[in-house]
Amino acid sequence: MQTRSDDLEILVTVVDSGGFSAAANALDIQVARVSRAVSKIEKQLGVSILNRTTRRVELTDEGRQFVDSVRLGLQQIQAAEEELISRGELPQGRLRVDAASPFVFHQLVPLIKRFNATYPDIQLELTSNEGFVDLLEHKTDVAIRIGKLADSTLHARPLGNSRLYIVASPEYLAGRGVPQRTAELSSHDTIGFSGIKALNNWPLKGFASLTPAFTSSNGETVRQLALAGNGIACLSGFMVKQDIEAGRLISLLESDKLENREREQINAVFYKSSSVARRISAFIDFIQPNLQL
Repeated sequence: MQTRSDDLEILVTVVDSGGFSAAANALDIQVARVSRAVSKIEKQLGVSILNRTTRRVELTDEGRQFVDSVRLGLQQIQAAEEELISRGELPQGRLRVDAASPFVFHQLVPLIKRFNATYPDIQLELTSNEGFVDLLEHKTDVAIRIGKLADSTLHARPLGNSRLYIVASPEYLAGRGVPQRTAELSSHDTIGFSGIKALNNWPLKGFASLTPAFTSSNGETVRQLALAGNGIACLSGFMVKQDIEAGRLISLLESDKLENREREQINAVFYKSSSVARRISAFIDFIQPNLQL
């Protein structure tokens, strides 16, 4: 007896989400349906695929190998179906895109209306995570990542570089003065990041580590704090170039600036075997020439 593909999809969702209830929520079905599907597969195969505990489920050794093969098989089935459906047509179907919230707000949102007009059959789903997400675990098709890439299992398409700026509002500078050299930052209020400490290593000559007066794990919050006159921040051009051009923020210490090419890199990443390759290519090809980095 062969196992139905929908039961296999349920099994993979259980593994990716870490539990039966989470899988049921993700698939919008009852937990009992999830349990029946997994039990049916295990009965047909005659082996235990999952070790169940009160808190989580874990794959057995046999289950890990089986789920890896199932995942690949489901991707191939989906790819075959999509190729047949979309032959001679525009790409269609759901595309899940993840990026840090400032990139979503300042770069992607302004492009969505035109993208939707160009590809009306692609259902775009945008999510925001400030750190790197596991594409499989979060069911993400393509992620926009800022900074140097390290994950070799992912395929990357460079989108460009976004220069870093040291910025403060005119209101703050009027009250506290304009720093002329990096060393003068010690007498100013600074705004930094609480999550990834490397983001507080500003690209300046003679820069020493700083203890920010305000911190946030979210780049947009850092930007808003700077706009509201709370201090000096280091932010990517893709979120502050328009503020600088409009005079809402002032670019500082340009003569002391150093290149930080690794942090300035922006890439779109996705799995090489992705079954939604046509949608991914359409999305990246559309946004890349329209980004304001």
